[in-house]
Amino acid sequence: MGMALGVFAGSLPIIPFQTALAVALALCFKASKLTAAIGTWVSNPFDWYFFYFYSYKFGAVLLGLPEHKALFSRILNSVQQGHSFLKVAETILETGSVFALAFLVGGILIGIALAPISYILSVLLFRKIKKSKASKKGGLIIERP
Repeated sequence: MGMALGVFAGSLPIIPFQTALAVALALCFKASKLTAAIGTWVSNPFDWYFFYFYSYKFGAVLLGLPEHKALFSRILNSVQQGHSFLKVAETILETGSVFALAFLVGGILIGIALAPISYILSVLLFRKIKKSKASKKGGLIIERP
């Protein structure tokens, strides 16, 4: 559950606050705070382009916004130039509140899509790790329903 909450928070364009949100959600849902924090790394400097591009695109479509390539291009230039998290967020906010809302709505959509997938994958991974450890010790594996 912690991984799913972290991936959800990591999908949001709130970069300096993703980990704080993930840990807060983990506290609310009594999930692992460590895996929630790790899950936020789904968005990282290597895939920001993907998250920003599709967050904006999905949010703009849902809100019925016209395509503004110049504004989005400005944001991507900020990301590509390696500006700090806060500078990129500032650039998004400078585009206007409606466009910032498009990023947020799109990020929520991406997070809703990725969270269940990450939950299933992390459960399968942790079960496999548990079985591997048990087989190395020669112990009995007891799975909870």
